[in-house]
Amino acid sequence: MAAKKSITSAELSSFCSQVALILSAGLPLYDGMETLAETTKGTEYADWYANASRAVNETGSLYEALKRDDRWPTYLVEMTGIGEQTGQLENVMNGLAEYYGREERIRTSVISAVTYPLVLGVMLVLIVLIMLWKVLPVFQRVLNSMGMQMTRSGSALMNLGSTIGYVVLALVGLVVLAVVICAILMKTSLRDSVMAFLRKLFPPIRTLSMKLSSSRVASVLSMMLSSGFPTGEALRLMPSILSDAEAGDRVKGISQSLDSGMSFADAMEQSKLFEGLHNRMIRMGVAAGREDQVMNKIAGLYEEQVESGISQLVAIIEPTLIALLSIVIGAILLSVMLPMAGILSSML
Repeated sequence: MAAKKSITSAELSSFCSQVALILSAGLPLYDGMETLAETTKGTEYADWYANASRAVNETGSLYEALKRDDRWPTYLVEMTGIGEQTGQLENVMNGLAEYYGREERIRTSVISAVTYPLVLGVMLVLIVLIMLWKVLPVFQRVLNSMGMQMTRSGSALMNLGSTIGYVVLALVGLVVLAVVICAILMKTSLRDSVMAFLRKLFPPIRTLSMKLSSSRVASVLSMMLSSGFPTGEALRLMPSILSDAEAGDRVKGISQSLDSGMSFADAMEQSKLFEGLHNRMIRMGVAAGREDQVMNKIAGLYEEQVESGISQLVAIIEPTLIALLSIVIGAILLSVMLPMAGILSSML
């Protein structure tokens, strides 16, 4: 069930940038990789770089070096091989650095979007627990010490407040527990299954996931087309890097449409992977012979949409949790204060 340790998108972006820098400086690749291995000693990825450096010295190929270690992402390995075959390794590495940089920005946005509501949920659970286990018993002891009998309506109100508190506590506790479990499972081999379940359960997540897949498809196509790689081959490699099965099926449909003789622009429009405006941009890009630039622009636009969608979800969740917290605390306090007010008014 446990997944092999993976390298972060930020580290992959840094690695690709450094390899591109080595190549642009005209340094021999084996010398550059040896330098990278030296500079990463003592870090958690030291053995990754050391193994790659040794393999480059033995084979003279970065593709073969990365292929020997199955911890490197398949997409990175295959794109490296394409870069070496086409003599565009430097351009491919620059494109990969940008791609993984975009992935890291999206990952950071998702983490921040989940963390804050999760903290609010934990705070809600703790506050309700304190109200139920500490505050309510104090009020009950005060009433008992006054030697007064609680009225039937007062008892009903106090019981209602306690019931509301426990119900909300159970619901929020289950949600927080579910989020924690999902976060743990996302680090295992069940990641794709968890994402598929969440996409079916929550329509907003499905929409964001599709936009993220559209961004990835556009980014990869931009990089591969700019490297002179055939469009058909690029599309056949695409499903292996998409976690969204629906998006993967659409990409396969595009590839099949191209094989049947359909134009690239028509196949893209038929797949409904991109919105109408972006399909028109693709047509203009094809007509001008600038498909790679258009795809890069579309990738950036979808990345902005994903970040905006995440921000909108957070903007909805935050006030909802705060309102729920206020209502629950208010209900618990009223369930105590109203009976006490009734008793005190009867004494006067």
